[in-house]
Amino acid sequence: MGMSYLSRAPDREEAFRALYKSAYADLLKFVQRRTEVANAEDVVAEAFLIVWRRFSETPKHEDEARAWIFGITRNLMLNAHRGEQRRQALGVRLAETSTQTHTASHADAVSSRVDLGRAWELLSEVHQEALGLAIFENMTAPQAAHVLGISPVAFRLRLTRARRALRLLLDHVPRHESPAPATFPERASTP
Repeated sequence: MGMSYLSRAPDREEAFRALYKSAYADLLKFVQRRTEVANAEDVVAEAFLIVWRRFSETPKHEDEARAWIFGITRNLMLNAHRGEQRRQALGVRLAETSTQTHTASHADAVSSRVDLGRAWELLSEVHQEALGLAIFENMTAPQAAHVLGISPVAFRLRLTRARRALRLLLDHVPRHESPAPATFPERASTP
């Protein structure tokens, strides 16, 4: 589909620079959504160091190369800090997204954010990851599948299951009623 970035560059260094320039900003956003902002540039720099070392393995087409880099970065983050920080960042981002669709009162918006946050926390990491790549990273199924190292069909199935799981959790998360000043809002609801 797209022209190879390698064919536009005269040598390895130029090809790397072209790839770096095309992927850096999106990759930085990708990392910022999953880790502390202060560490994001370091993670991206480390990812590009790996890309440089493994540059002979880089896919020829730019779209595929970008997805390959995202996959490297993902694995790097998984190895560096398992789960918790990434889950929190995605949960906050999801809560922000949900408030854009709500025009109800502030109390309702807060209640929805809490419900969505709880449901998100109950999702498996696999489901969070599928939803995150599709919604936050706006990746197509083939791109997200490449990041995860699975087929596009398997990714679509995973995404469908993730959406279904989130919907089911939202239906079963205890609703927060309007402010109850004398009581603490936390309810024991875990099975």
